[in-house]
Amino acid sequence: MKVLHTSDWHLGQSFFTKSRKDEHQAFLQWLLTQVAEEKIDAVIVAGDIFDTGTPPSYAREMYNQFVVDLQRLDCVLVVLGGNHDSVSTLNESRQLLACLNTFVVASTGVSIDEQVFVIPDRAGKPGAVLCAVPFIRPRDVLESRAGETGVEKRQALEAAIKQHYHRLYSRAQTLKINDNLDVPIIATGHLTAMGVSQTESVRDIYIGTLDGFGADGFPPADYIALGHIHKPQIVAKSEHIRYSGAPIAMSFDELKSAKQVVIVGFDGAKRTAIRSINVPVFQAMAVIKGNLDHIEKALHQTYGEHDGAPVWLCIEIEHQDYLSDLQQRIQTITDGLNVEVLQLRRVKNPRRKMLNQIQAETLSELTPEEVFTKRLAMETFDSEEEKAQIRQRFAQILSDVQSEGASQ
Repeated sequence: MKVLHTSDWHLGQSFFTKSRKDEHQAFLQWLLTQVAEEKIDAVIVAGDIFDTGTPPSYAREMYNQFVVDLQRLDCVLVVLGGNHDSVSTLNESRQLLACLNTFVVASTGVSIDEQVFVIPDRAGKPGAVLCAVPFIRPRDVLESRAGETGVEKRQALEAAIKQHYHRLYSRAQTLKINDNLDVPIIATGHLTAMGVSQTESVRDIYIGTLDGFGADGFPPADYIALGHIHKPQIVAKSEHIRYSGAPIAMSFDELKSAKQVVIVGFDGAKRTAIRSINVPVFQAMAVIKGNLDHIEKALHQTYGEHDGAPVWLCIEIEHQDYLSDLQQRIQTITDGLNVEVLQLRRVKNPRRKMLNQIQAETLSELTPEEVFTKRLAMETFDSEEEKAQIRQRFAQILSDVQSEGASQ
């Protein structure tokens, strides 16, 4: 049995007014090729199929076409709802897609038999038992109680999610025993696990209630396919608990790591291999930082003769963030280059940022001596004697001001 784990497609996303349609279409075609070449038995999409609860029509068409194309490859598709997905939108085609080797679990508000089931391999034989856990909405697993503190609500929600996982896992074990199945148990999830590295495009799931779910709350499944975090990573140093990450960059800070899908192999119930495949880049994107001179030089050296589709850029201006005509200057610099500046950010220089922090602290926390010490630490002196003289001068001025204030 070979399973391909992916997540967070966000079909229909608009990126600084730019459509991702071509990128998503290219990714889905690439994914179909991997399924065929690797002889994948099942594809699991761990949430966030769509970017919004009301995806544009082209995104729905893309999704439906992928289901049809995948079915032709004798591959099962499992679709889990994410926090971006609408339960009703996913459920509206659930029964129809069931005729095309596709299991859709949009929410936990369904019977346990619709959340724990056997998925077949390419030959139609039992390949794995799946504990299909989508994005868990608190109302589906927890009853609100009046008078609970914030800490008590967080503890209750985490306990309820843990209980839900172990309830499904227990059902999966029973199913294996009753049907005498020598297959793995695979679990899914769409949440933030404790200790993972997030990116700018990830929205917190349990705002004000649960910041992250402890990895010790997961059941001892043979593989746990997670979604919601866009950066591929292993959870709690456990090779079998993974985020596949998003297939395309959802924000410029996601360019720091390669995009991936994960392939998991089993021989009977035994896990034999876990490996990642990097997803090709379908739209060139880049971040350029520095002052205007550095940025102009870097742009002309890198993109002066760039062919193909325009490169999407995020430009971060350092040291000259005070300029009021930055937009016009960047337009002049990029004129004639095969680039599109989608994001222009002003990055305050460290010295001014520190001063602003000092100003914010001074009112309620810092004494004049502490403010002066922090400011002095930003300067470079030729000798300790010069530094001592400035300290002495400040002490004298402060003393005079305080004496004058006391006499009034």
